[in-house]
Amino acid sequence: METLEDRQGREAQIAQEAISVRDLTKIYGEGEGRVEALAGVSLKVQREEWISIVGPSGSGKSTLMNLLGLLDRPTSGSYVLDGREVSGLKGGEVTRARRDTIGFVFQSYNLLPRESTLKNVELPMVYAGVRGAERKSRAMEALERVGLSNRASHKPPELSGGQKQRVAIARALVNSPAIVLADEPTGNLDTKSGEGILELFGELKAEGTTLIMVTHDTDVAERAERIVEVRDGLIVADDRTHDGNKTDEKTGVAS
Repeated sequence: METLEDRQGREAQIAQEAISVRDLTKIYGEGEGRVEALAGVSLKVQREEWISIVGPSGSGKSTLMNLLGLLDRPTSGSYVLDGREVSGLKGGEVTRARRDTIGFVFQSYNLLPRESTLKNVELPMVYAGVRGAERKSRAMEALERVGLSNRASHKPPELSGGQKQRVAIARALVNSPAIVLADEPTGNLDTKSGEGILELFGELKAEGTTLIMVTHDTDVAERAERIVEVRDGLIVADDRTHDGNKTDEKTGVAS
């Protein structure tokens, strides 16, 4: 029988989890065209943790990222986001959960080329119903945060790759998400620009943001505290990078 002390300890551990997924699967197609992109993934991510997800092409890492970001729905399994079961949410509930909790940084930036930097950063707040004056103020603060307030009127084609990525990060941060998901955030950048992005991520982590980053670059992956390797739709390794502790692959808890 579980004691009060055991229950309190379990509840305290759960309260520290930004993300907890168990036996997550994703299957595309049927019959001969059936593809099992994820084959039963279990993972826990603690609040304020920075992890890298790595793996070869077709391993399932991008599918996992899409499920964590509520951009797709699992075929089966449980997903608890910020203390709330979200795997069964539908429609507007999914949109609100994603908008209120998660910021996205994409390799291809996903900026609107005909809109100014400022308007691009404002976009998530438009969907959140934030009014014009507040949107502009918060967008300028976010651009200041990434060192691009002097490029507010510029459009994406007028920016370098590193600057575009900083705009994308500002946009991801503007609604103050607890979790930032970054898909190959340095993949299209030169070494100097990529280093600047990683330094910014380090600052965000120090300020309490939970960071989950997909990357194929070993050096980039090792900037995180923890590296999760995905292969053939399964997590095959889950290691701490800085403190030397090994993490249990099934529970996601360091030993």
